[in-house]
Amino acid sequence: MTFLFKIGFLDISIVNMIDIALVAALLYQVYKLLKGSVAIKIFLGFLSIYLIYLLVRALRMELLSAILGQFMGVGVIAAIIIFAPEIRKFLLIIGRSSFLSDDNMWKDLLFFWRKRENSVFNISPIIDASKTLAGSNTGALMVISKSTELKFYAESGDILDADLSKRLLISIFNKYSPLHDGAVIIYNGKIKAARCILPVTEREVPAQFGLRHRAGIGMSEATDTLILIVSEETGQLSMAKNGKILHNMSFQEVRETINDYLNNEDVDSRFEDIEEYELKKRRKMAMTSKST
Repeated sequence: MTFLFKIGFLDISIVNMIDIALVAALLYQVYKLLKGSVAIKIFLGFLSIYLIYLLVRALRMELLSAILGQFMGVGVIAAIIIFAPEIRKFLLIIGRSSFLSDDNMWKDLLFFWRKRENSVFNISPIIDASKTLAGSNTGALMVISKSTELKFYAESGDILDADLSKRLLISIFNKYSPLHDGAVIIYNGKIKAARCILPVTEREVPAQFGLRHRAGIGMSEATDTLILIVSEETGQLSMAKNGKILHNMSFQEVRETINDYLNNEDVDSRFEDIEEYELKKRRKMAMTSKST
């Protein structure tokens, strides 16, 4: 075995470097899967304990190594139980979608440091249709994807593969249309499918958010997509990303957020946790009641 260099008592070889690179890529993918959820903190805790275990074992601290070794043995079973929803989601993506055949996935896995090519298209039909739908209090749910066609979710509805247009979106979400009950998936300037079934979030959401909002938040938790929601009751526009939400947005804000998302800019910081949103709402109501 060819050694490249030595760090203290560690001899680093080419195989070691490849091993480290693959582990780093795997941890990055796991981080992407858990990002934005409570499970990420638990995962980081397990990872920290495991790194400490490797360190004390390398330093030959026998007693501490034995204690942490016992903990790690039980920790694997505990991790399977704790991360059951995430593991189920991961296996669902692998087994029932085109996840493995997607070129973007392999680029992310092997070359995650490279910036992905832009997948920008004309979003004016989305904005124009949203104005019309909001003006008539017509509910709508649009999934905007920049990296994958979401075939698993698209196949739950009706495949269209039609050019994106304002009139088509309005026609789909018309309450008399047989396609209106569900979500539209938009990818690469095309409406891939309509009447799609989305996963509903299992978290508690404010009472003002109905099933359409719950489905939008659930989809944002399960995929790296941007969800646009038009409320049927109020006509207000909301967006969901990574389990977080932006509520009562202006059309200009919607346009900027979609454009930045498609340009691979960081938009996650703009969104609020559902818990924070509810807390701000309560504070606002308390201040209003005090002032009156």
